[in-house]
Amino acid sequence: MRIVAAMSGGVDSAVAAARMIDAGHEVVGVHLALAQRADVLRESARGCCTIEDAGDARRVADRLGIPFYVWDFAERFRADVVEDFAREYAAGRTPNPCLRCNERIKFAALLDKALALGFDAVATGHYARIVERPTTLGQPGDSGQRARLDLGGAGVVRRELHRAVDVAKDQSYVLGVLDDAQLARSFFPLGDSAKTEVRAEAARRGFTVAAKPDSHDICFIPDGDTQGWLTNRFGAQSGEIRDERGAVVGSHSGAYGFTIGQRKGLHLRRPAADGRPRYVRSVDTETNTVVVAPAELLGVREIVADHVRWCGPPLTEQSQRRGPLRLGAQLRAHAPEVPVWVEVAHADADANPSDAAGPASPATTLTVRLDEPVRGVAPGQSVVLYDGTRVVGSGTISRTG
Repeated sequence: MRIVAAMSGGVDSAVAAARMIDAGHEVVGVHLALAQRADVLRESARGCCTIEDAGDARRVADRLGIPFYVWDFAERFRADVVEDFAREYAAGRTPNPCLRCNERIKFAALLDKALALGFDAVATGHYARIVERPTTLGQPGDSGQRARLDLGGAGVVRRELHRAVDVAKDQSYVLGVLDDAQLARSFFPLGDSAKTEVRAEAARRGFTVAAKPDSHDICFIPDGDTQGWLTNRFGAQSGEIRDERGAVVGSHSGAYGFTIGQRKGLHLRRPAADGRPRYVRSVDTETNTVVVAPAELLGVREIVADHVRWCGPPLTEQSQRRGPLRLGAQLRAHAPEVPVWVEVAHADADANPSDAAGPASPATTLTVRLDEPVRGVAPGQSVVLYDGTRVVGSGTISRTG
């Protein structure tokens, strides 16, 4: 196969590219230019889009002896990730920009360009696994060009997205937005390896990035100060912080800068009467009000999600004939999986549920009921559903209860 290896300049994408070459593929390295100005990016090694990263990626490509290109997706990244991030916070929601980047840039813009140029798939350094299951065309739930890979004489296989072997590094959560067509054209060569093994392999291969620190935080916020970035974007907007009884306990410079579950940066005028810490319970950007409460009042037992995407056969109302489905759910990038009951509803009863296996279906909603209350769950976050280690699908949280 002809493969585009997305090379960020880090150790993971370097080893991923090398492994695709070892597997016999024709590989071309591509670095994504995502910023319109260099000063938008980090200057340290903590970000995933530093000024030095393109050079690091090029040096790895040279060592591997593969062609290397820089593809400019700065305008697409600004529109689909940065502006989306700002809009969501302005509406009082909490987005995950890395997840959005995967959905709209790495496995949409990048993959689309790769396919248009005659490549077969994209490989990245994400820690997740592709498991291939034998299947046949036309079996139930196998319509269209979904997650199938035609291996010629070897037959046809269905590709499933699973958690990585290294649970501590697993990134299947931020890949849970991939639809079947994207999954069919994606490779994750690191899914069966521990991070320590990847670094050791990079050192053996002589990659200068073998000891490079992992990327953290948000690449387009240079100093990591999200609240400051939002204030610069929207301006200071003085408002009140109230407790659960409605009493004013502090002030802020913009409700858009807060997220549910937040404790840091509240600067309350006085400690609570009971001496316990307070956390953000709700954010209302229309009234510019932030409400804080003790931890026990932040627990969420039910989640409703829209913008639903399926990794594999879509769950349908017919699949729930025996009642809600028992699955696992992950609610944040580094949160533990929790047991849940899931119900799926379609606004259009006549709609074909298999249509939701492609781009997100606005007509589909998920109701997710948690066994135990979970704190820090906010609208705008994504809920990713699992059946064992397999990713079933995802949705964007629209409300909680």
